[in-house]
Amino acid sequence: MELFRDVNVDWLGKKWYFLAFSLIFSVAGVISMGWHWAHTGSPVALGVDFRGGTQVQLQFQQVPDADQIRVALEAAGIRDARIQAYDKPENREMLISLPEQTNESALDAGQKQIVDALHSHYGNPFTVRNVQVVGPTVGRQLEKQAGLATLYSLLGMLVYLWFRFQLIYGVAAVVACFHDTLITVGAFALSGKEISLTVIAAILTLIGYSMNDTIVVFDRIRENLRMSRRESLPDVVNRSINQTLSRTVLTSGLTFLTVLSLFIFGGEVLGGFSFALVVGILIGTYSSIAVAAPMLVAWQDWRARSGKGTALPAAKRVKA
Repeated sequence: MELFRDVNVDWLGKKWYFLAFSLIFSVAGVISMGWHWAHTGSPVALGVDFRGGTQVQLQFQQVPDADQIRVALEAAGIRDARIQAYDKPENREMLISLPEQTNESALDAGQKQIVDALHSHYGNPFTVRNVQVVGPTVGRQLEKQAGLATLYSLLGMLVYLWFRFQLIYGVAAVVACFHDTLITVGAFALSGKEISLTVIAAILTLIGYSMNDTIVVFDRIRENLRMSRRESLPDVVNRSINQTLSRTVLTSGLTFLTVLSLFIFGGEVLGGFSFALVVGILIGTYSSIAVAAPMLVAWQDWRARSGKGTALPAAKRVKA
């Protein structure tokens, strides 16, 4: 199935618009992460998976009031608890998180403190739906491992593309993936959403998804370079993007509709995971066209200015 025929869009002619778009969202995300770092010691809001502590999910018989819950907790001596509505308002659920505990033996007592405080000082019957307890040591380990997993995935893809194509292809693809990750994490910082282990899983999925989209465009560029050795690289890149545009829109469009449905109807449990996918698929599709491919042209222009020749970065043939 082909949506577009004889497309002739000058994508590289719009590179400055693309650059401005990427800079605006990247800088906004970095500024937001810097603000979070200055006020909380972390660039984004971290879930209980990473920051450690106790998180209790409660369902009330009547519509709960967050301010009254906070007063009840403070009356029982519980300070700095994080209270937020959970899922749809009609479900009458709240999440109550205690700050990070330095003493891991105190974590198990967190649930009892919350339950006892509400029983004593808040007259709205409730049931405990779920409890998450993570020690600070485990949280720090998970945070470190999540960062290493993201770094190793980018390095692994760089090495793969280095051998599959050429080093410049790998560098361009990894820069595009880093761009996608930065904007996605920045979106979490701007929206105040928490990053949990499921969000990290979504980000790793997006890295692979974005890389796959980029490889499709790179493969068409490589094939067109072999068949059109006298054609300029900008023309080859534009033609390659246009030739793969139908496939990109079909694949990314259907995937986006799926994750958008998950975001709208999946509820609070899948909120962070689906939000990362919605933002990441949009940015990943955009970066394969507007970030990765133009870097090949920028690389050639740099070689020409530095007197290193203007050879097109065509990859070697891979033996079947």
